[in-house]
Amino acid sequence: MKPEDFVHLHCHSTYSLLEALPRPEEIVLHAKELGQSAVGLADKGYTYGLTEFYKSAKEHGVKPILGLETYVAARSRHDKESGIDSKRFPLVLLAETQKGYENLLELATASALEGMYYKPRVDGELLKEYGEGLIALTGPISGAIPKAALNEDGETIKKLVEEYRSYFGEDNLYFELMDLPNVSGQSEINQQLIKWGKELNVPLVATCNSHYCKSTDAEAHDVVLCIQKNARVDDPSRFSMKDSDFSMRSFEELETAFKHVPEALENTKVIADRCKTKLEFGKYHIPRFPVPKGSSEKEELRILAEKGLKKRYGKPTKEHKERLEYELKIIEQVEFSGYFLIVADFVNEAKNRGIIVGPGRGSAASSIIAYCLNITGIDPLEHDLFFERFLNPERISMPDFDIDFADNRRDEILEYVREKYGNDHVVQICTFGTLAARAAVKDVGRAYGVPFMEMNTLAKLIPERPGTKLKDALETSELKTAYDSNETYKQIIDTALKLEGKARHVSVHACGVIITEKPTVKYTAIQKAPKDDETIITQSHAKPLEALGLLKMDFLGLMNLTVIQTTLEIIKRTKDKEIDISKIPIDDKKVFALLQKTDTTGVFQLESGGMRRYLKQLKPTKFEDIAAMISLFRPGPMEWIPSYIKRKHGKEEIKYIHKDLKPILEPTYGIGIYQEQILEIARVFAGFSLGEADLLRRAIGKKIKKELDAQREKFIKGSIDQGYDEKLAIKIFDDVITPFAGYGFNKAHATGYARISYETAYLKARYPAEFMAALLSCDAQRTDRVMIEIQECRTMGIEVLPPDINESLRHFTVVPATINNQQSTIN
Repeated sequence: MKPEDFVHLHCHSTYSLLEALPRPEEIVLHAKELGQSAVGLADKGYTYGLTEFYKSAKEHGVKPILGLETYVAARSRHDKESGIDSKRFPLVLLAETQKGYENLLELATASALEGMYYKPRVDGELLKEYGEGLIALTGPISGAIPKAALNEDGETIKKLVEEYRSYFGEDNLYFELMDLPNVSGQSEINQQLIKWGKELNVPLVATCNSHYCKSTDAEAHDVVLCIQKNARVDDPSRFSMKDSDFSMRSFEELETAFKHVPEALENTKVIADRCKTKLEFGKYHIPRFPVPKGSSEKEELRILAEKGLKKRYGKPTKEHKERLEYELKIIEQVEFSGYFLIVADFVNEAKNRGIIVGPGRGSAASSIIAYCLNITGIDPLEHDLFFERFLNPERISMPDFDIDFADNRRDEILEYVREKYGNDHVVQICTFGTLAARAAVKDVGRAYGVPFMEMNTLAKLIPERPGTKLKDALETSELKTAYDSNETYKQIIDTALKLEGKARHVSVHACGVIITEKPTVKYTAIQKAPKDDETIITQSHAKPLEALGLLKMDFLGLMNLTVIQTTLEIIKRTKDKEIDISKIPIDDKKVFALLQKTDTTGVFQLESGGMRRYLKQLKPTKFEDIAAMISLFRPGPMEWIPSYIKRKHGKEEIKYIHKDLKPILEPTYGIGIYQEQILEIARVFAGFSLGEADLLRRAIGKKIKKELDAQREKFIKGSIDQGYDEKLAIKIFDDVITPFAGYGFNKAHATGYARISYETAYLKARYPAEFMAALLSCDAQRTDRVMIEIQECRTMGIEVLPPDINESLRHFTVVPATINNQQSTIN
């Protein structure tokens, strides 16, 4: 047997939460380093990492074997009696066929939804129903057959072999051997399995049951187990696997260990060759939207879009019609008509129920179709927004419709979508809490017994900036000094480097939901959310689900929309006046007077101390000032705020390195703020289409040198072809495009959020008591906010009274002003 023919079939990844160390990609890369052509992943109880593992293996030219180490219940999966049913028996299942992979997902789902008792469990009934297309390995020492082998219980072994063969097929059961001489009983199990394998004609297979890639990772893995059990490394009574080698060992080592049964090694390739599963990427699985008989999604979208165009514009211009036609053509071409209809349906359902929906989040407001379908509230032509920023015909990928709802009624719309498409087609997405740099250092320090205060002090040497990596933090003098001067700290940080970024726990994504064409379990296993039996979540996180082409939506709850909704309800009750917030004037002088005075408590995005300071200097006079401030008030572009303010007031000269930049940058006083401006520069100077220009923007954002160099060359050549000087082209690319594209903001998103800022400011300026009552009601559970807002009421001349049995309603209540007291009060 050649070394490259051996296959590690039984590997665990970080998705065996706090039980194993490597990321799926690390397993693939180590298998490749060992010269192996295939590798298997079988995490404990769940299928969290399978799609990620498959994708990574394919990218690196290694054949992926998709598996699961499931747990077989002692009795039925429905039995959950203490002391009896806490026993369970691991069994490794590998998908031999496509049907086998589907069954693997069904088993992982049923075990989590029905068989959960400490661990997700299957039983004979499930294995009988979903055993087709699966190859079973008898698993580690705690498996049912290995336990019987240890007890030399031949009758039980015979009974279980017969049972398992009835589930999986005569040739789909293998006795699993492991070379773990320091694990008490493993050698005896191997001997018994070899003996009974001959007698019952059950083939043997060798595995490492690996929990980490290299033997040098054993200590880091040991610390992972300590973190899981909240134990210390020096505790002799704790569970540890450190005495044995659970790494992905080399063929040469295993050849020596299993020289008496070479077929156990040969069968790893036999199994790998038998396994033929395929996951499809790049194909979209959008549910069919119900349309009238005889119609199609394309026809229905066109009808609704054209109807919406007339409703939005009254008498649409040629420009409106051409933009609509252009977008429809692209949407039809990429077959996303149903996607737009699905989103329009639930957004309009929300609006019909009186639920406030955000005017646009992300780049969705760049679409005139979205505007005409009433999904967004921003006119893309009025604000110079490009459709290609939302859906790029040069790089087809599903666009993101992330929708903001009033947070107190977001779940109502989610329930509507579930009812429409079915509970088994609409599932919330899981996410994984990972060990970030500081958390990794603290957890490792705790495992090594370092006192909490000392560990906290060390962790604080790591910069607090989100996304900070430990290796980058080690370049700071303070942490480097601690690392070099203290052997314990060095050990902690070295171990933390191996743990950083690894999965710690699973939870529910704050807003992510998938809506699937077929039942969700056909694409991903599902489970109950931790500590919440009502919420069902996927067993794959967002990125793998998107890679599978599933429709992912973000249903976001935004408290500020609830404030707007509550304010409108109070105005209706106290003044009998209905306000359509989408139709308020965008140039209200009272609003800008409020912003200039920085009375922005409760005003979306504009109430922080730093923002108020800049607003006071800026003295905003138009809607675009709000959008610009939201875009600039971030690390990086923030340094341009003083120049923006000075230029607005004529105190700093505006210069353009070429006159053709003026029309593009003049609205923002010569400062590149928006990604859309970068797209326009590439179009004007280099003759790029807007789709090509968006690819340029993405390349700069990714900072991949090869891509960046190719785009730079293309831009310079395009500029020369357009008649511009080469030196000018280089200067514009290096000094204008590259720095601005690095931190430019999405103008569509800025415009949508500026609209919410404006609406909250409008309500505060025009209906102060009603707005403050709504704000206090929404923040009622946050004492610190309530105190700030009560003080704001006093500053505004609004009295806040104690509850009154005759006047007060469930929330803070506006009492109309009396003749003697020309102010409203809030109870």
